[in-house]
Amino acid sequence: MSTHANRSRTSFGLFEVDLQSEEIWKAGFRVKLQSQPFKVLVALLDRPGQVVTREELRARLWGNDSVGNFEQSLGSAINKIREALGDSAENPRFVETLSRRGYRFIAPVSVLASETTPEPEPLQPPLPIPAPPASLPLEPPTPPHKPIALARLLIAIATLATLLLLALIALYINSRRSAATPPHIAAVTLNGHLASDPDITERFGPLVTDGVHLFASALEDGREELSTISLPDGAILPLSIPDEVASPSLGDISPDGSKLLLRNHLSPESEQPLWIVPTIGGSALRVGNVQAHDATWMPDGTSILFANGNELYLTHPVASKPQMYAKLPGRAFWLRWQPNGKLLRFTVIDPIRHSRSLWQLSAANQKPVRILTAANDPQTSCCGIWTSDGQTFVFQSSGSGSSDLWKLPAAATANATRLTDGPLQFQSPVASRTGNRLYCIGVSARSELNRISKDGKPVPVKNFLAPALRVSYTRDGNWVAWTDSAGKLWRARNDGNEKLQLTSDGVDVFLAEWSPDGSHLAVMAREIGKAWQIYVIDSNGGDLRRLLTEEGNAADPSWAPDAKSLVFGRVNDELGSEKAERALYILDLNNNQTHQLPGSEGLFSPRWSPDGQYIAALTLDQRQVRIFSVASRTWSTLPLHSGAEPAWSPDSHSLIVHARLDSTQPILRVTIPSGETHEIIRLADLEGSAAMQFVFSGTTPDGDLFVRIHSNTSDIYSLDLH
Repeated sequence: MSTHANRSRTSFGLFEVDLQSEEIWKAGFRVKLQSQPFKVLVALLDRPGQVVTREELRARLWGNDSVGNFEQSLGSAINKIREALGDSAENPRFVETLSRRGYRFIAPVSVLASETTPEPEPLQPPLPIPAPPASLPLEPPTPPHKPIALARLLIAIATLATLLLLALIALYINSRRSAATPPHIAAVTLNGHLASDPDITERFGPLVTDGVHLFASALEDGREELSTISLPDGAILPLSIPDEVASPSLGDISPDGSKLLLRNHLSPESEQPLWIVPTIGGSALRVGNVQAHDATWMPDGTSILFANGNELYLTHPVASKPQMYAKLPGRAFWLRWQPNGKLLRFTVIDPIRHSRSLWQLSAANQKPVRILTAANDPQTSCCGIWTSDGQTFVFQSSGSGSSDLWKLPAAATANATRLTDGPLQFQSPVASRTGNRLYCIGVSARSELNRISKDGKPVPVKNFLAPALRVSYTRDGNWVAWTDSAGKLWRARNDGNEKLQLTSDGVDVFLAEWSPDGSHLAVMAREIGKAWQIYVIDSNGGDLRRLLTEEGNAADPSWAPDAKSLVFGRVNDELGSEKAERALYILDLNNNQTHQLPGSEGLFSPRWSPDGQYIAALTLDQRQVRIFSVASRTWSTLPLHSGAEPAWSPDSHSLIVHARLDSTQPILRVTIPSGETHEIIRLADLEGSAAMQFVFSGTTPDGDLFVRIHSNTSDIYSLDLH
């Protein structure tokens, strides 16, 4: 039975549906829709988010006996619904097609309260007013001046009370308006070449200031370079960093603004040496034998607090034995002291669940306490800083494709208040040394998939694969699977027909690879808040089947040619560091037993060749590409300087590699086993590449390449808090 009998109006997006009059309104304007398509829409609205099968629609609206043109009539009705709502089958916002199954209404639906008019009370005849008995004398009339005076007094009191109430309301409204006034935002730089944080777990790009300059990473020829930004005019100049601090990553600035804390970010190891470099550039001082993944100056400016593993240590710049300061519930980043030195706040990362949260500890007891709970944490929070007076804490929070700044009072007992609300991605806040001004990076991101033919020319993809991040074809080339920016997995025929979403919104998919016969896909995915795992899913849909019982991160499944086993690895630093050893493993799908591939320690991202003779893999620093011969069980190293996203040609005679750590960012074709190398394209030569990042996304059956080009315009902005 239909569920709309007890309601008369339903809304979704800008649309409102009157179920009784069979009318659709959009923002106050009526939208035309014929009767039968309207009934189909109502059937879908009755069960939002659920699949309504073709059989159910036929039984409900056409009758079980309907034959002949039912499919054509249903398809026509769905097309008319999409036309009325401005929807599309390729990128549905409202009505989603599930191949060979039915349809689903995917937008949130609200039931509106019915506007009913209360029935009037039945009229009653007037009651007679009895006359006073004739024998009783009437009372003399009351002098008129007394009630008039009393009435005037009451009116005056009521007037004064009303005026007082209005004054209080006006005061409240003004105070609310003042509190709700958004901060004034102004651009500091205008070249768009500031480096922004990639959407990975353990990579942060903070800003710091000495009061006159900002220090941050800028993009130069496609590479990050530590730079000085002048606050008066926004001029960006490279900072002279000694060669021994390779790939410097900024940590903090000393309280007097004269020295920077840096660490290397070139090696795959989580813990790196700490260095001190003057803000004017010049020679570097190594901080003892310290190994850390982040650090900050203590408020006195004479000692350093650094994070190693799940612990904090205290040390001095000159060689000294570090002292344990505090044990933490996870890996700490973005350590920032309150100006008075009483509270330290920091971001804790869970490397298994890939989550971020804000914590604090008191200088008095060094006990870590989480400052935002699920009840008042706006989204996924990190990277907080104190204002100069120490009364406000500003932090970055990300979720649903956005990144904004929020603030908390020092006590952290109230709910967070939003400071920005797009359209830019606001990151990396830092407070001025005086006053209530903040600085941050604002990012405007664009992304486009390009197909690169054998002549090396990129052409933007405009068809159904345009949203794809990573693409995989079956070996016969008839089917294609891809992941999109929301982490969903899709598949379709190579012409886009029979498109089907394979995974739900609660699962984040990184990549997928077809089985040799095209019946299944091996998937690297994770449930939100959990570790990356290896799954298998039927190509026609169904549930993901998890293959491993371990709780750690597993990644990059690749099929053996007989489809009886998979090779997989662990995640590298960019996907979340953990203490487990990184190596490659073979998983037997018959008994779910695993064994380590000999000599694979320190390797990740395996790819099994289609003919089964070789397994390609990368070192954790992505500086080497290695090939394992299955027959001889030996490894060899290809003559490359770097590598990422290895992909085999269909004939297994060559390996395609993106050498993304090279300055020219080439994509190379390497003949196996000879190692002869041919350059397909230099991505750094593309116009505007200084502000671009590239992801090699896969190959077509005929050997063309897919490359997703991310173009970020990133500048520094100032915000004045009221």
